[in-house]
Amino acid sequence: QVQFVESGGGSVQAGGSLRLSCVASSGIARITLSIYPMAWYRQAPGKQRELVASTDNRGSTNYADAVKGRFTISRDNSKNTVYLQMNSLESEDTAVYYCNALTPTRQMPWGQGTRVTVSS
Repeated sequence: QVQFVESGGGSVQAGGSLRLSCVASSGIARITLSIYPMAWYRQAPGKQRELVASTDNRGSTNYADAVKGRFTISRDNSKNTVYLQMNSLESEDTAVYYCNALTPTRQMPWGQGTRVTVSS
């Protein structure tokens, strides 16, 4: 049972933009999304999954150094959705992107993610 459903990925050229969405699909996931800090992660081919950005339910955000100034995370608890606006995309941003709770003990099973491919 998938708890978070990611969408919005695609293929773009370097310098382009994409907006990813993550919807909580079940009651437990919706509670998690509305209460706990949420995050976007990514996993590039041959690499481990890494934290990209996080946000708590007061609007505070944190970003990995590699995406600072280019990516923006936001959430809409009324829509059970977390977003990741990605601008000035680089080939190094190519990965499968996932959303989940920031705290490991609050995380749901990982979804399928959404693939982002950036060509230079």
